[in-house]
Amino acid sequence: MTTAIILTLCSLFLLAYIFDLTSAKTKIPSVILLFFLGWAAKEISTLFEIQVPELSKLLPVFGTVGLVLIVLEGALDLEFNASKISLVKKSVIAALIPMVGLGFLLAIIFQHFGHYNFKDSLVNAIPLCIISSAIAIPSVKNISRRDKEFVIYESSLSDIFGVIFFNFFALNETINFTSFAHFGIQFLVICLVSFIATLGLAFLLSRISHHIRFVPIIILIIFIYELAKMLNLPALVFILFLGLFLANLDELKDISWISKLKPVEFNKDIQKFKEIVIEGTFLIRTLFFLLFGYLIDSKEILNTASLSWALVIVTLIVVFRFLQLRLIKMPLRPLLLIAPRGLVTILLFITIIPTDKIAIVNKSLIIQVIIITSLMMMVGLITNKKSRKTGN
Repeated sequence: MTTAIILTLCSLFLLAYIFDLTSAKTKIPSVILLFFLGWAAKEISTLFEIQVPELSKLLPVFGTVGLVLIVLEGALDLEFNASKISLVKKSVIAALIPMVGLGFLLAIIFQHFGHYNFKDSLVNAIPLCIISSAIAIPSVKNISRRDKEFVIYESSLSDIFGVIFFNFFALNETINFTSFAHFGIQFLVICLVSFIATLGLAFLLSRISHHIRFVPIIILIIFIYELAKMLNLPALVFILFLGLFLANLDELKDISWISKLKPVEFNKDIQKFKEIVIEGTFLIRTLFFLLFGYLIDSKEILNTASLSWALVIVTLIVVFRFLQLRLIKMPLRPLLLIAPRGLVTILLFITIIPTDKIAIVNKSLIIQVIIITSLMMMVGLITNKKSRKTGN
């Protein structure tokens, strides 16, 4: 049995690696293939009556670690200098305004048709409004540099804003001036914690001479994130702050206390650290989507009752994205259809407490929205490739 499990896991990971290698050419989002692979593994284990332990409790664990690593990887890719200010502004607008607007619109629709209270409707709507950096970033390797940078900024910020937005409404029983003031204090606290922790981690990274250097730093980052989350602080701000600081150390080298870190030499260590983060992200992201695919029931994908809602939601996503891109004057092709939902959507959905859940937003709806938006992105990337070949 042990040998069979090891061989199965190795085969699944090697197939996932092949999916990742070929996704840039085939334009098929690796997440869809991973879902199918996980589902196929379940069907085979059922067919041969292989006893598999309960795995559903592992999903939030892999999801949380994956979220930290994905946001950190995205932040490490973000160069912040004077030439990027315009792009950053557009990314902030693109990540925040459509998410809030779509979230409130979906909440109103859920409230009207399902007769739920507005707060519960909004909490269930928010996960559907977040662009998945876990799917978007690996899929845009072959588009233009400016569009690719926009997707990296936008999807990373969408993850962060989405989690903060979700936690604010999910954790506050009533929304009033006190809750906003409390959130403001929490935000200031996490900014202070982020500043101190980032300097401490950067110092450790530059000073540790032991042959094992990067894994303890990653474990510390996850530990600080979970500790901040336990204290109801917007913990992803710390991850973004840390990634931006490490990625843009060159821009800060004129500051006296930054120069003590020897930025030029330190950049080599940061590059190695980034490589470890990328490898770890691939591993955890693969585990998460394989596991989620394994836990999918075929009836959930083919649920016609939720499919109509999924199509309405995806249509609204496209409409909001069209208006957003026009507003910030970014090209519709290929960006219009690059708005996949994924890991954060799943992670937030499974963290909604049972008393706050609404019947309209169920597992079938989440799966269908993720698959449709991923296929939509695939179509956008394929048509963009064809238009470049024909010179359009």
